Amino acid sequence: MIRIGIDLGGTKIEGIALSAKGQAVAGRRIGTPREDYDGTVRAVAGLVAAIESDAGAQGTVGVGMPGAISPATGLVKNANSTWLIGRRLHVDLERALGRPVRLANDANCFALSEACDGAGTGADVVFGVIVGTGTGGGIVVRRQVLTGPNAVAGEWGHNPLPWPDADELPGVPCYCGRSGCIETFLSGPGLAADHERVTGVRLGGEQIAALADAGDAMAEATLRRYERRMARALASVINVVDPDVIVLGGGLSKLGRLYVNVPAQWARWVFSDRVDTRLTAPRHGDASGVRGAAWLWPAPEAI
Repeated sequence: MIRIGIDLGGTKIEGIALSAKGQAVAGRRIGTPREDYDGTVRAVAGLVAAIESDAGAQGTVGVGMPGAISPATGLVKNANSTWLIGRRLHVDLERALGRPVRLANDANCFALSEACDGAGTGADVVFGVIVGTGTGGGIVVRRQVLTGPNAVAGEWGHNPLPWPDADELPGVPCYCGRSGCIETFLSGPGLAADHERVTGVRLGGEQIAALADAGDAMAEATLRRYERRMARALASVINVVDPDVIVLGGGLSKLGRLYVNVPAQWARWVFSDRVDTRLTAPRHGDASGVRGAAWLWPAPEAI
């Protein structure tokens, strides 16, 4: 038996089949039927069937999704794919596939992938960070996802930026209804907005990084502000969770300077005489989310 992972994104749905040894044996990607809940359920079911046909075997199914399943209601909450909110996605997917399905937040799946056979292999506690369109996180303890009774463990992006400077208050409004959330500073749009506020020029993260590499002082200043904010935000995570490893994912994780400049600063805010937590890039890159969804089930021989 194989393990199938599905990464249910807002624009694409990716699927992978893993062997018992964690090797990819099949994979496909399709567009997401945006704003169409029933179409999304059908698309996932069709993708699973296609992957099983390619692999020549049936498998368990794990799904990484935006948001979470509310423990109180069984309905989707906190999803930026808003057509999923308030729906019984777990029940409907199991009905469509005719088998049990395990669902988890996509950041949790990313963290699980990197903890099981990625950059956090062998670590007791891994904190997985997504810094892309949004800012999410997931906690894995001894290869088990920590979800919590409210299904919000690891959601560091919707806490306020810690130890704020005067010019960071009160912070810009966040889609969650509050202001000054970490996400509004550390997401890709947050980085671009910060650069625009200071320079009047709207640029993406890759463009800002390229300008900084070329010696542009304003772009360099933007990245230094970003790094200092990330150092403070991750220091607060270390103070609460004390992970062995923090793995960065998402588009901004490709900024190689973060892995040097952020740990060089965070000791100022960590409540310890030294900081042994490692900050690292993901081993599986963009594939970590879908691999982590497959890892929601144990190896076939253990099932």
